[in-house]
Amino acid sequence: MNPNTNHNPSVLPAESSIDSPMSHSTMSHMDHGQMGHGSSQNQPANQPTNHDQHSQHSENSGHAGHGKEMVADMLRRFFFSLILTIPLMLYSPIGASLGFSAMPPFGLSMAWFGLILSTPVVFWGGWIFLSSAWVSLLKAEATMMTLIATGILVSYAFSLVNTVFPFSQDVFFEAAAMLTTLSLLGHWLEMRSRFATGRAVEALLKLAPSTALVIRNGQEQEIPLEQVLLGDELAVRPGDRVPVDGEVISGSSYVDESMLTGEPIPVIKSSGMQVVGGTVNQNGAFHFRATGIGANTALSRIVKMVQDAQASRAPAQQLADTAGKYLVFVALGSGTLALAVWLLLGESAAFAFTAAVSAIVIACPDALALATPTAITVGVGRGAKLGVLFKNATALEATAKIDTVVFDKTGTLTEGKPALTDLLPSSGTLELDLLFVAASADAPSQHPLAEAIVNGAKERGVTLEGAEDFLSLPGLGVSAQVRGQRVLIGNKKLLEQEGIDVSALYPDLVSHMERLSSEGKTAMLVAQGNIALGVVAVSDQVRESARGAITALQALGIKTVMLTGDNRKTAEAVAKQLGLDTVIAEVLPQDKVAQIKVLQSQGHKVAMVGDGVNDAPALAQSDVGFAIGAGTDVAVETAGVVLVRNDPSSVAAALKLARAVAGKVKQNLFWAVIYNLLAIPFAAGVLYPAYGILLRPEWAALLMSASTLIVTFNALLLNRVRI
Repeated sequence: MNPNTNHNPSVLPAESSIDSPMSHSTMSHMDHGQMGHGSSQNQPANQPTNHDQHSQHSENSGHAGHGKEMVADMLRRFFFSLILTIPLMLYSPIGASLGFSAMPPFGLSMAWFGLILSTPVVFWGGWIFLSSAWVSLLKAEATMMTLIATGILVSYAFSLVNTVFPFSQDVFFEAAAMLTTLSLLGHWLEMRSRFATGRAVEALLKLAPSTALVIRNGQEQEIPLEQVLLGDELAVRPGDRVPVDGEVISGSSYVDESMLTGEPIPVIKSSGMQVVGGTVNQNGAFHFRATGIGANTALSRIVKMVQDAQASRAPAQQLADTAGKYLVFVALGSGTLALAVWLLLGESAAFAFTAAVSAIVIACPDALALATPTAITVGVGRGAKLGVLFKNATALEATAKIDTVVFDKTGTLTEGKPALTDLLPSSGTLELDLLFVAASADAPSQHPLAEAIVNGAKERGVTLEGAEDFLSLPGLGVSAQVRGQRVLIGNKKLLEQEGIDVSALYPDLVSHMERLSSEGKTAMLVAQGNIALGVVAVSDQVRESARGAITALQALGIKTVMLTGDNRKTAEAVAKQLGLDTVIAEVLPQDKVAQIKVLQSQGHKVAMVGDGVNDAPALAQSDVGFAIGAGTDVAVETAGVVLVRNDPSSVAAALKLARAVAGKVKQNLFWAVIYNLLAIPFAAGVLYPAYGILLRPEWAALLMSASTLIVTFNALLLNRVRI
């Protein structure tokens, strides 16, 4: 999996290329003067200029700005064309079939009325198609634009000649206008799908405040967010949103990071800790140093990740593109053949042209071009709402094929932080007395093991005593005075140095320590005075959602594997608790890649879920890497899927969603191809000799549009899929 290059602050490109036959040529036209590029707003000369800062909001970035301009322009052309096409339809045979039998206004004939209204539709609304088809023709290429432009021009040119030099009563101006209008609608739907930010991303963009409190020359200044510079010192007051990413340099507070992690409990932030732009400060206040601004903030990277995924091309799109190119030749060939056959059979030129134009119009493969990108776009947007970020369409498609999920243990299936697990008092000592002494003595310590014991005491309602003469003894433990008596917490060597012969006097405690250690727990002896009170044990806790995550994956038929460097007993104990299928333990970080390769050599499609630096190579080797969102930058960079909510249960949601998207893609591709293959001979008039049925071009345009709308709405049904 290629890493997502977020290291460069100027990551948002000025333009985004779309490679499908339709949209590529659309962009070719629009990039050359049809509209301005999305650019950042100009700043006054006396203000700092920073491209990264302007990229903070995707609306001001080229990636989204240019795309939104293109979508807006396509929509304007569609509505302009629609306004002129509706009266054309009413006065055409379609209107007559619907019971509208009035004559065109101002005494105009249908031919001249159609010419007046259809000309601006064809040459302004449809200019995108005509100019793009011309560019393709100069390159000796045939694209979807070629097909659309041919259908429009043949209908219009035939009708124009028949208006100026009448040789029959048939004109197809309404067909030319309808084909233009409906094609604009289909293209607008695709472009909107590819470039639309989506509700989830728009909600993220609104999380960043518009201003920030910066400390300059010793004074607080409220300035626009765009003017914040790397290294600036910023102040955050109670209730404020953190403006940019940074590192706390003074003060402390709890910060609500649920918008990124999904965790409702605020996280303590103090000196040296990282804060993320867009998160909400609670009651405290602090100052921090800006380390990430503009496009280089976590919030902007998430937005860009979603946008890139929506604009990327899935491997399945290559199949659609290939089929679309062949369909262009099939359609043009069918139209030419229909024209020649009906002329040879003695039918009029108007009849033959009607069949030829209908065959070309109905074969426009809009639905085929939309089949994959619409499903991908809806799927990526749905994933963002669920806290699952697919970096690109390739990752989304690959996720649907996964049959084996490999989990790292620490920080992925477990919390990644120690918690109190065992209290084993010696004879004559109560559990709560043991905990009271241990937690009171450890209270002054900042060590994670001490914090686990103290937190365990608080959770059990134990009121602690103040400790005096606290002393940390590296490699041994700690000592402190509690209620006037000396307390020791640490290993056997610490107690023996203080004259307590643990092995001889407390063999049961030694046995407990050995057992707990074999289970991967950190066991500590507690002594008060010259008496050993018992053993306390601390270990990394299994995530509450981990069991449900494994069960959900197994319900999908997924093989679950734990890959960890921990000792086998500890790994197997966790695996048994969670119900994992396979355990691969005592694996060095550099050997994790080899284990992934072994699974792949057995024919498995493997996803790796991890959060650490040592997981990055395995994430890259796997078919799809899943990075826990709270993990290291290198893990997030290397993975193809980021679980923003830091929850392993999101893996099953990602697989369900990816499979649903893959199903919609297959349905859409099947429908688009079958529809076109069946519709072309019908439009060419094969039913006319037996049943007298000949499809007029305007009806062909409507049927072509129906196929496009079916594909689009089928993709939108992904929003209703239960994950």
